[in-house]
Amino acid sequence: MIKKEKEAVIFQRLAVITLGLAATVSILPFLIIITGSLSNNELVSRYGYSIWPREFTLQAYRVILKMPDSLLRAYRVTIVNTLAGSTAGLIFMSMAGFVLSRKDFKHRNIISFLIYFTTIFGGGLVPWYIMITNTLNLKDSLLAICLPMIMSPFMIFLMRTFIANNVPDSLVDSCRIDGAGEFTIYLRLVLPLIPSGLATIGLFLGLMYWNDWYLSSMFITTPAKFELQFYLYNMLSGFEAFKQMNSASVSESVSIPSETVKLAMAVIVTGPIVLLYPFVQKFFISGITIGAVKG
Repeated sequence: MIKKEKEAVIFQRLAVITLGLAATVSILPFLIIITGSLSNNELVSRYGYSIWPREFTLQAYRVILKMPDSLLRAYRVTIVNTLAGSTAGLIFMSMAGFVLSRKDFKHRNIISFLIYFTTIFGGGLVPWYIMITNTLNLKDSLLAICLPMIMSPFMIFLMRTFIANNVPDSLVDSCRIDGAGEFTIYLRLVLPLIPSGLATIGLFLGLMYWNDWYLSSMFITTPAKFELQFYLYNMLSGFEAFKQMNSASVSESVSIPSETVKLAMAVIVTGPIVLLYPFVQKFFISGITIGAVKG
């Protein structure tokens, strides 16, 4: 056995302690949110938050689940929009990244500049709103909350970097010599070589779609088409919604647990993402470290 030097042992112990403290600091806020959502609202308002629940109760979740059909509908809209938007975004941005990564593409610098130009200058909010509602006629359509985020300049350039670093030009040229077309090369060569890039950008896209409420507030008017974030925002900000939810079983004199309801909403919104992240963590870490080591 190779004896470790004293400095290496000290460094490893300090690294473990530092990472442990960082992990604790990162987990602690979410733990407080969970315990707060399971606490009595009056005790939370009076004494503040704590690591352990103050008088364990599910009252906040009962308030939110007074209308389970509406909540499940908002969940369904968000899940469908997230899956459809992330899938379409991965397809289009991986295609764009593949084209821009090819050195034999004559106008790739011009197109790259035009894509980058949109990150500096935009048409403005009002023209964009008019284009979505009048020109494309997508007012109160789920496409209005799906299409705007399909293409992102930052993610296109990130995908281009992934492909350029993982797909050698010689490999693409050999496929062309064998008679493969561009779409065949993209589908059967490029995509299998960039799983970390697809997972990284897919995670970014999924978080963007899942946390979005702004597009729903601008373009959606039918409550049945509200995304989860916007639905919970309306539930929290509208006192009448709470009173209507509780009118069937609770008297109006009973106060609504506003503080614990906020925390319960945060748990409902972030829960699926927290459960999903461990499955893509391996690809995400390898994706963000691309180019760190050259062999």
